[in-house]
Amino acid sequence: MSVIEMSASNQESARVDKRPVLELRGISKSFGALTVVKDVSLDVQAGEFVSLLGPSGCGKTTTLRMIAGFIAPDEGQIILGGKDITEMPSYRRDVGLLFQSYALFPHMTVRGNVGFGPKMRGEKSGAIAEKVRWALSLVKLEGYEDRRPNELSGGQQQRVAIARVLASGASMLLLDEAFSNLDAKLRGRMQEEVRELQLRLGIATVLVTHDQEEALAMSDRIVIMNGGKVEQIGTPKQVYSSPGSLFVADFMGRCNRIEGTLLNEGAKGWFLDCGPAGKIRLDAPPHPDARAGEHCQVFMRPEHLTLSQGTRDHREGLKGQVERLVYLGSRSIAYVTLDGDIPFQVHLPNKPGPAEEFPVNGPVAILPQPGAVTLLPD
Repeated sequence: MSVIEMSASNQESARVDKRPVLELRGISKSFGALTVVKDVSLDVQAGEFVSLLGPSGCGKTTTLRMIAGFIAPDEGQIILGGKDITEMPSYRRDVGLLFQSYALFPHMTVRGNVGFGPKMRGEKSGAIAEKVRWALSLVKLEGYEDRRPNELSGGQQQRVAIARVLASGASMLLLDEAFSNLDAKLRGRMQEEVRELQLRLGIATVLVTHDQEEALAMSDRIVIMNGGKVEQIGTPKQVYSSPGSLFVADFMGRCNRIEGTLLNEGAKGWFLDCGPAGKIRLDAPPHPDARAGEHCQVFMRPEHLTLSQGTRDHREGLKGQVERLVYLGSRSIAYVTLDGDIPFQVHLPNKPGPAEEFPVNGPVAILPQPGAVTLLPD
């Protein structure tokens, strides 16, 4: 059976077998008195791309290193392919790890680096050569077999590192801040290429990153970590638009927050009275047990708001004045101070043709788009 046929067979098996490829069951890790990872549980399905996202020190890298077998958890289990690998040494685990530094052997050619895994397993030279050809064709590096790492660009070195992982035949791919050493343009291109390749092969993948946009662009699901714990697990849209905590709301992007009192105006619907700043309409009661007079806090993303001029007399909307406008090419940012001295941001798309102008210090109203207002949990 050829490498490509084996890949197709593995993908078909993954579709039939509904068990998770990876299961983390309450894993914890401490270094001395410092608890770095606390009671983390996660299932990764066949073909799924999952990102561990969070600030420095949140425990995401330690979690990845426990999956890879470089660190043993103090508590909990790690299940890979239905087998408990918690105490299995790293070299026996069926995972491929792509490091931030690529970790290529400088004295080896591209061919030698890519074929290293199969060679260490004692595979025959013909099988190794086929896997090398297959892996290099996937990453578009045919013809580079005899070059050494110092003769390659950063992007080419990363492709070689990816090919080496693929040639190893691992059932899971682990990416440790794999794109952080690349410049912005190349980083975006490599993210697209790796995601496309991952989808084609159907290989389960876990990425560690601190970059929100990277996680949003590449992931099927995102695991947001904070202080060693899981704050929220969800699709990119869920964690961005429906955050489960104040931390997630702030961490996933610019977040406007405001407090107010719920108003039930009967047929007109529900509103949030924000005092001097004004009143905004809610699409629905913020929760099933909502009652008029209840104090609550909501958040709104800046790109989900609209800005109108000279609207002090409008019955709806948040009132304030523009402090400054910043032009960023595809969009502009309006920095607004609401009545009551509350800072807000509105992101305005820049379109061809004349645009509405908002004079500095001029009165404006902010109106949320449908679905833009979300209750923040206490």
